[in-house]
Amino acid sequence: MAYVREAPEPEDPPPTLTSGALAWARTNLFSSFGSSLTTIGFLALIGYLLPQLAAWATTRAVWSAMDGAACRQHQDGACWAFVIAKWDYLRFGSYPVAERWRVDVVEAIGAVLIVWLLWTNAPRRAWAALLFFVVYPILALVLLRGSSLLGLPFVDTLLWGGIFVSLVTAVVGIVFSLPLGVLLALGRRSPLPVVRVASVVFIEFVRGVPFITILFMANNLLPLFLPATWAPDRFLRPLAGIVMFSAAYMAEEVRGGLQSLGKGQYEAALALGLNYPRMMGLVILPQALTFVIPGIVNNFIGLFMDTTLISVVGMTDFLEAMNNAIKDPVWAGPTIMVTGYVFAAIFYFSFCYGMARYSAHFERILAKGRK
Repeated sequence: MAYVREAPEPEDPPPTLTSGALAWARTNLFSSFGSSLTTIGFLALIGYLLPQLAAWATTRAVWSAMDGAACRQHQDGACWAFVIAKWDYLRFGSYPVAERWRVDVVEAIGAVLIVWLLWTNAPRRAWAALLFFVVYPILALVLLRGSSLLGLPFVDTLLWGGIFVSLVTAVVGIVFSLPLGVLLALGRRSPLPVVRVASVVFIEFVRGVPFITILFMANNLLPLFLPATWAPDRFLRPLAGIVMFSAAYMAEEVRGGLQSLGKGQYEAALALGLNYPRMMGLVILPQALTFVIPGIVNNFIGLFMDTTLISVVGMTDFLEAMNNAIKDPVWAGPTIMVTGYVFAAIFYFSFCYGMARYSAHFERILAKGRK
């Protein structure tokens, strides 16, 4: 005789310590005696510092004041009144007050296009790419610098400053350094000796000198190679230096991705009858760039932080604007200075952390496609 079960056996829930938050904590925070002591020590330190930091930033902070006198009298709290009072200067620098609406329009359009481009499920992303990489730069240049045809007064780049200069520098560096880095990586692997040697010399030279040296060279030597009538703008020079510097590092990341692919990918593409441009654009580069996403985003984050160095060639980025605001004798004070730099740190951390998290999200999406 045989017994046949007609009803399915009910499934028991997994043991409590094999999945979920408790299992994660046991594996990562309390896996050993030393790990448990370290975790408890850090939790105790956070429990001691966090309430004090929260009180410094909120309940003990000065939120409204006409000058720094109130902040100097309250040394145990942040002086957010300083950031509020200097907010316009921190955003726009010395950009004319009557024309600052142009910066707002440029930033709003750029934010919409970036969200549209980075939203993986957004419709018509090809249009977003076309608008962002082709139309938007021209529109931004016309609005920010001015145009007599449109009746917009000319604003010299020496008056530009603050947050919008840091954002413009980062966006230009990111947008142009990646394709230039791809071309340099392909040139370094080219069978043509002239192209290969030129790419190697450029990459090794740029990577072998400090970034400040590149900025000084772009600022002082670039005009010497061009006619006087073609002399580049003072803001365009550090932008060119940032693009060249970042592209050299980007080329090495892309070259690592190209070397990670086996010869079978190249042979399969050639067997399908694809020529070199189609093989690279449709088969090789999509896979190579996918493998090196962490390195590419790491370069983007480093580039965003390196925008603070354009102040050495006369431009006023956000950190330099903060330094100038802190030097105001009306707002002098230790707490005021600390508050300004804490706010600057929050600004840079927000953008860098956002890029890192989006990179991790994008990697997870690509990993699902490969499974």
